[in-house]
Amino acid sequence: MEFPKLKNDLLLRALKGEIVERPPVWMMRQAGRFLPDYMVLREKYTFFERCETPHLVSEITTMPIWQVGTDAAILFCDILVVPMALGYHVDMVPGVGPRLPRTVKTLADAEAIVVPDVEIALGYVMEGIKQTRMDLKGEVPLIGFAGAPWTLLCYMVQGKGSKDFSEAKRFCFEQPEAARVLLQKITDTTIAYMKAQIKAGAQAFQLFDSWAGLLSPDDFMEFSYPYLKQIVAECTVPNILFAKGSWYALEELKATGANGIGIDWAVTPEMARKVLGHDVTIQGNFDPSRLYAPIPKIEQWTKEMIDRFGKDRYIVNLGHGILPDVPVDHARAFINAVKNYS
Repeated sequence: MEFPKLKNDLLLRALKGEIVERPPVWMMRQAGRFLPDYMVLREKYTFFERCETPHLVSEITTMPIWQVGTDAAILFCDILVVPMALGYHVDMVPGVGPRLPRTVKTLADAEAIVVPDVEIALGYVMEGIKQTRMDLKGEVPLIGFAGAPWTLLCYMVQGKGSKDFSEAKRFCFEQPEAARVLLQKITDTTIAYMKAQIKAGAQAFQLFDSWAGLLSPDDFMEFSYPYLKQIVAECTVPNILFAKGSWYALEELKATGANGIGIDWAVTPEMARKVLGHDVTIQGNFDPSRLYAPIPKIEQWTKEMIDRFGKDRYIVNLGHGILPDVPVDHARAFINAVKNYS
């Protein structure tokens, strides 16, 4: 399939370490979520209908490009499609979040999991990528993504969202061998899934370890890091590693060889630069709640943030996903403050 030629390659250039006229900007969870047009689709289709229907995936993924003007699109999907492909059904309960009726409880459960043919089990994701690439018309690059193995283990063991994922952590400490088997099967599936996304047309890739911050530094090195490293090593497009809350492991994250390291708002630009240097791209780290502030403050804070990180080897983003009720004009002001940066 021949895709339109890319017009705005700022994101890819920033990830490769090239000198840029200004840093690129996009927002985690920008696909849908806070946009009124997305709310309309949310009323008409279930969550997984939206994920599994290519024209809806494309419509939702491209909305922020046309409406707020970000420099990259991130595929509309969910990290929990991987547990589904591994045979663990997920219900998205409105107002509650994900529920997995069946969970991994033992070594036997972990060993029984079969790594799927992702082109079959997750073929709808690849169709969504192809449709989106055509509909973007080369305006901006498309980022593919997946959840990191530790974060997916949390859901597959706990069976739902949690503030501390204590059941998932207990599983790891009581049954470390079962945890390792499960983490490796998730890793093998994720590598195949990432490669399939890239083959389908993803031009960059982000790995989300949303619950990394729940682990101590030692436990992070056991239950998260080795699997992140395996996935990054197999990635053939510019990539970003976002392990939320793992400020203590910035040097180790850099050592994975990732092109970009995403950070949350608990890390200062100065600390991030001191640890990571200028030979890896930093992404972040505006607190999404700051988008509720008056627009002049958003503009001021955004400019100050870029000044502190520096315009090169930097991608402007939030420190986590945009919140659903952020006013659209506030999000647009954040984007425009980056575009007007000099």
